[in-house]
Amino acid sequence: MKPNDMIAPPLYWRLFSVWYRHTRVYTKNIFSNGLPPFLEPLLFLAGIGLGLGTYITQSMEGLGYLEFLGTGLLVTAAMFTAAFECSYGTLIRLQFDKVYDGMLAAPLTANDLIVGEIIWAGTKGLFFSFAVLCILTSFGVIHLPYSLLAPLVGFLTGMMFAALSLLITSFVRTINQLNFYFTGFISPMFFFSGVVFPISNLPDYIQPLVEILPLTHSVRIVRAVCVNHYQMIHLWDLFYMVVFIVIIGFFAVRRLRKRMVN
Repeated sequence: MKPNDMIAPPLYWRLFSVWYRHTRVYTKNIFSNGLPPFLEPLLFLAGIGLGLGTYITQSMEGLGYLEFLGTGLLVTAAMFTAAFECSYGTLIRLQFDKVYDGMLAAPLTANDLIVGEIIWAGTKGLFFSFAVLCILTSFGVIHLPYSLLAPLVGFLTGMMFAALSLLITSFVRTINQLNFYFTGFISPMFFFSGVVFPISNLPDYIQPLVEILPLTHSVRIVRAVCVNHYQMIHLWDLFYMVVFIVIIGFFAVRRLRKRMVN
């Protein structure tokens, strides 16, 4: 059989190969990579939840402050890890380590690589959400079994911010430009998406703007999952997340594909 006559592997296998490559690299240093996701929520809860929480006695959306804050941390962990993975991580693999050059020499397309990146970041989001879940349940902040679905929200959150971060990275020419993305968008979103305080406390003219932010919908869904209390608005949140991944992911693939090929 001539090389040109070889049949490319099926799509699911090509995407799996990208995911598997990143998994092997990540687990190569499993202690340094796997331990921080369990320590970070512990330190945050101790520093903010236990410290500030002692002064906050009123409930927030029917939850105690520790539970309110903890449920938000389930998805912020997924947001940060996916955003870093598909911004700094992707740019380093693309521009400095030239990892994608070698991967494109295999029977993979640029589309396979980018979609595989999104799936991998979603997996990291799931793992980080699971790590936070372990800490929260260990200290009785949230309770099983309903919260076992929270890592799935972390997976969708990871894919959302992976798609967004890849799109931002497609415009970036130097790694320092990513500082604007994190300082000007990711970090403020942590405070204004209902993680630290309810968005209903914000002025009326700001609340519609907050609804545009992707993290707002993740936080609302994960809280509903943890307390097993759903409303019609959660269907809108889920719809928003899926559509966000598809649309932003489409433009991310389109722009990064040109950059990879060039």
